[in-house]
This record gives sequence, C-alpha cells and structure tokens, in this order.
Amino acid sequence: MKNISAHQLFCAGGTVIFWRDTAGPGRFTRRAMPTTPRSADLKLTGLTGTLRCCQLFTGLPPEDLAAIASFILPLHLAKADYLFHEGEPARGFYLVQAGAINVHRVNATGKEQVIHVFRSGESFAEAALASRTGYPADARAVEASTVLLIPKAPMLDLIGRRPDLALRMLGSMSAHLRVLVGMLDDLTLKDVETRLLNWLVKHGRTAQAGVIKLPGTKRVLAAELGTSSETLSRTLARLRDRKLINVAAKSVTVHDAGALAALLRRNLGES
Repeated sequence: MKNISAHQLFCAGGTVIFWRDTAGPGRFTRRAMPTTPRSADLKLTGLTGTLRCCQLFTGLPPEDLAAIASFILPLHLAKADYLFHEGEPARGFYLVQAGAINVHRVNATGKEQVIHVFRSGESFAEAALASRTGYPADARAVEASTVLLIPKAPMLDLIGRRPDLALRMLGSMSAHLRVLVGMLDDLTLKDVETRLLNWLVKHGRTAQAGVIKLPGTKRVLAAELGTSSETLSRTLARLRDRKLINVAAKSVTVHDAGALAALLRRNLGES
C-alpha cells in the first residue's frame, strides 16, 4: 500500500472503495463508499411528485401520497395504442404522467366522438372505482404516453380509511361531468363554423400570445367538434383567409380575438 496516494480510488470486483491516509504516512484506512438512492426509492419519489401535481391528490399528506405511489403501475403506450376499450372490466383509474390520452366513443356507424383529451397531470376513469360495469368509453394514446394505473382494490381500501379522499374524487368526477355537459352544449350549435368559433373563443381566453395548442392532431379536434377532418380544414382555411387566425401543424394563432367573438355572436343570432 505504500505506493498508493491518499484518496486514490479502487474498484475491486465491481465495488468502489475509498482509502484515506488518516492512519499516518504510508498507512491507509478503508472508508465506505457514500450511499446513493436506490432506483426503487427514486421511482417512488417520482411517482409521489406526479401525484402531488394532480388536482385529485392536491393537499394529501406525504404518507398518503407514498401509500398510493407504492401500488401504482406505470404503463407506457406508443402513439395510437389503446389503453382500454369500452366494456372492458375496470382495473382502476388513470393519471397521465406524460403525453395525451383521447377518451372517446364510437357510434353504430363507426364515427368517433371525442369526450376529452387528457394531458399530463389529469386523471380520468375515476368512476370505475364505484361501478361494477366496464369502462364506458375507449381510451387511446394521441402520442407516445406514460400513464399511471391506480388499481381499484388498494385504492378502495385507502378510501375506506380516508373519507376526505372520497370527497376529492367526487369533486374530480364532477369536473369531468361539467366537461361533458359543455361538450353537449357545443355540439348543439347549428354548424361547424359556429362550433369551431366557440372552441377558438373558449381556448383563446387562456392562450399565451394568442397561440392555442391543438389537442393532438386536427383529426382529434374534428372528432371533438363532431365533424370530419376535411370539413374542419375548409372551415379553418376560411377563417385564415379572413386574417382572423393562422394555422400551424400543432397550433392555431388567433390574430383578432374580438373579431372571432363578434362573428360567433352573429352566428348565434345575438347581434
């Protein structure tokens, strides 16, 4: 050991070892390698952080978040992969960690009607916890996505011990119901242009610099508006030609929000 310098690093059999010359000149003692977090601990920390960002779990104490994170199952989906189909037995509910999930129904003619596109931090299918029937709709990844499956049995057990969590989940399901009611109201508007104007005005209120990010592809937006991709493209083109908007692959930029709102009111017969 006398030719070894202080603090020299060795790797013996794959184990990293530190040596120190605290025992005097030419004499070295062994020091344990600093411990690093295990991958399982890092995974649990990441899942807990995702839960904390979800409205459903906001305000829960760390011990409850850790308990939920301990039985979560991460699922990775490629674009266009199905998470579940209508009628399948419910395994639990889901939280989007990354990507986007299109929840929709298909009618007897094969036409797809988008219910909602859920993005990072949003939960869905909570009603599965209180229902013995299967999922009421289909769910498909709009893009490569990671979703967290929160299994039914352990979650119900936790809810039994934490009634306040059940109230939070009722609030979340109420929010989803408001989305559905709003969607039904939008679909009763008389034509595609009016439905599109209504969508642009609603989403333009919170858009940064007038840039509205599309919920996936234009095909997804067309389904959400109850029309075809071709009809949506023609309607967008008419608004673009009037210099009210600009259309990109994944966004729509509103140039004149006031003119869009005025056109919507005129179409609705309000002015």
